[in-house]
Amino acid sequence: MDYSTLTQNLAQDADGVLIDVHSLYAYFLRLVDRRGRRGRCYALALILVAIGLAKLGGEDKPSGIAQGVRHRKELLIEVFALKHQRMPAHNTYRRVLRQGVGLEDLDRVITAYLQTWPEVGAATRISLDGKTLRGTIAYGETRGLHLLAAYLPGQGVTLFQVAVDVKENEIVAAPKVLKLLDLQGKIVTGDALFTQRALSLLIVTAQGHYVWTVKDNQPQLRQDIELLFQPEKCVPGFSPAPKDFRTAQTLNTGHGRIEKRTLTTSSLLNETCDWPGLGQVFKLERDITLVGPQTKREEVVYGMTSLTATPAGPRQLLEIVREHWDQENGLHYRRDVTLKEDASRFTDWTVAEAMAMINNLVLALLLRGGKDNAAQERRYYAAHPDEALKCLITAPA
Repeated sequence: MDYSTLTQNLAQDADGVLIDVHSLYAYFLRLVDRRGRRGRCYALALILVAIGLAKLGGEDKPSGIAQGVRHRKELLIEVFALKHQRMPAHNTYRRVLRQGVGLEDLDRVITAYLQTWPEVGAATRISLDGKTLRGTIAYGETRGLHLLAAYLPGQGVTLFQVAVDVKENEIVAAPKVLKLLDLQGKIVTGDALFTQRALSLLIVTAQGHYVWTVKDNQPQLRQDIELLFQPEKCVPGFSPAPKDFRTAQTLNTGHGRIEKRTLTTSSLLNETCDWPGLGQVFKLERDITLVGPQTKREEVVYGMTSLTATPAGPRQLLEIVREHWDQENGLHYRRDVTLKEDASRFTDWTVAEAMAMINNLVLALLLRGGKDNAAQERRYYAAHPDEALKCLITAPA
């Protein structure tokens, strides 16, 4: 195969390696290689690019990554002018991820690269959600490595990710993630676990907004919201108190189900509730009908937001709440099913966390430009490794 077109119009670094200074490879060059110099045959940035190249082409386990890189040996030799022409063994990839790079440094560099994408800079919504890597759960244990991510729904991009200590939970980890982000003008969404006063205050102090669901971890708040939206019982001769309720509704069909969502908002609790930055509360009703068996299911969810009614009416909140769940299907499902993350057993949590960061990065590359079928894109890159490498060593368009 002729790969010569890839090597055109690229500058060279001090070692004569072709490099685009705005590429992912250039960002990897910023990382400090923590390995000892003795026996070091492959540069850290090259190994990370090789992992990305193999994963874009459909490989997930270290053994598959090593084999995939060997199949692309001629391409790598040409582009990087390699003198050492043997490709790394699978244990080299494990060792580099365990010892060669700091996790915080890797996360920071990946985030810095992703923030050069125009669509990332323009994103206004950040979804918080956690995921346990089931492949790290040792036999006889109940807990494995748990990661909390800040995800841009609709973009397929994970900005930051932190490990949740075994003695902590996501509530403790969430401020660590949010303090790393510029929250001004951003809308942070999360499930009921994140409905905490301190977290809400952190966001509004940073001039951002929150949208939380409210459940029994905040019993008084949930009771107040539920009572507000209940039909008012009036004494004969008296009229119901005036309400400011506003409602929007959507109807979606597909996959053998019909789902009607009705969201009602109110600002009546703002004066009596001392929650930081409260702008509105809402009630979301889901009516789901399974067409085949003709069974119905009804769900009611209560929530709150710092967004006021003027910029965020019920239709906008419906969209925000629904988009939050894109993290489950857009990120977690793709990591588990497309990238086979949970099927990969990493007993070393450092290696597992580093690979999870790379998985997030690979998904962002696969889904960029509005693409929604990551598996299809991997098949394309498996057949066109030069295009895969181009994603890694040239500046994002």
